[in-house]
Amino acid sequence: MNKLFWETKELDLAIPLVMGILNITPDSFFDGGRYTNLYDQLNHAEQMIRDGASIIDIGAVSTRPGSAGVSETVEIERLLPALKSIRKHFPECFISVDTFRASVARAVIAEGVDMINDIYGGRFEKGMLDAMATLNVPYILMHMQGSPQNMQQNPGYADVVAEVTYFFEKQLDLCREKGIRQVLVDPGFGFGKSVEHNFALLEHLDGFKSFGVPVVAGLSRKSMINRVLQITPTDAGNGTTVLNTIALMKGADILRVHDVKEAMEAVKLVRQLS
Repeated sequence: MNKLFWETKELDLAIPLVMGILNITPDSFFDGGRYTNLYDQLNHAEQMIRDGASIIDIGAVSTRPGSAGVSETVEIERLLPALKSIRKHFPECFISVDTFRASVARAVIAEGVDMINDIYGGRFEKGMLDAMATLNVPYILMHMQGSPQNMQQNPGYADVVAEVTYFFEKQLDLCREKGIRQVLVDPGFGFGKSVEHNFALLEHLDGFKSFGVPVVAGLSRKSMINRVLQITPTDAGNGTTVLNTIALMKGADILRVHDVKEAMEAVKLVRQLS
């Protein structure tokens, strides 16, 4: 799959793309509370677009380890004003929403959203895959062991690469059966994985290319950086660039990041190798 489509928009994946993160939550692990009003949301979206983001991924529910989550009503109430404003001011921008609820997916796509990014990979509720088949937008399947509330409470695997691969095999088969045509996979760095699990997945990221769908890597300021370097997420910019570079060399098609400019520089430099 070299291109993603939605209505009149098209994303060419011949060159790796950068997805900029816009968390409109008060409690996300790195930037919670920074973008809770429309003015700040628009300014940040504009800066990420100027820096080269092809996709803006908006999240209204914190998925940091131990987060409590919010109701469907609160999630929609947070999302709709931001979506309407960003769509009005940046009509050509490819917008993704980070949600695992079918009703939320329907509501935001009605407002012009182009992609759904699902941390549960279609497992949170039975109707999610049916909704995605009907809505017919690009859909990111992410792997997570457990839920944000408990995912980092001693995660365990016999073979993390084999188990994540098996998860994608099953979910991609379901997507094909449902008629979902544009699917991407994300191994879910930091979602129910130890540092060792995360680095094993990064080392074998190129193996997920065998599915013939785009691979998304979300490494930005994650604990796999902070624990190895003994730093905080605030100081993890350089570590993020290092891991983004490795992910690109392992075949990542999309980098999901907080820092768009630095990720774009990594893409440009890695491209010089080919």
